[in-house]
Amino acid sequence: MKTRRETFDKSERLCSTKIISGLFETGTIFHTRLLKVVWGISPVLIPFNAQIAFSVSKRGFRLAVTRNLIKRRMREAYRKNKHLLYEYLASENKQVVLIIILKGTAVPDYPTVEKSIKEILNRVIMQIKENSLIVKGI
Repeated sequence: MKTRRETFDKSERLCSTKIISGLFETGTIFHTRLLKVVWGISPVLIPFNAQIAFSVSKRGFRLAVTRNLIKRRMREAYRKNKHLLYEYLASENKQVVLIIILKGTAVPDYPTVEKSIKEILNRVIMQIKENSLIVKGI
């Protein structure tokens, strides 16, 4: 049995300012109770099937320690559950870029963050399926 490694490499992080600005201009946006997500199909070839960035507002959380704690929890939840998205993207031969932004001003606990990340990944998969059905004309 092949075991999968749960890693989050540097090349999986969305760092390109050109892609990020283009994503905010033309990307698809949806909200969950805890998070806001901006995503789109990657305009360029990227090393992984998905690249992702996490953001926490400085206005809501003044202390960098708190912002870093929240981002660390979001990255960990994504790292543990990204296989859901990667398996689908590999089967469809697609690449996506995502930005996940925390809404609210309370520090969420890890189980809440993990539940929201799973919900986000499933919604991205559903929206990709809907878009591919529309393109195919079904």
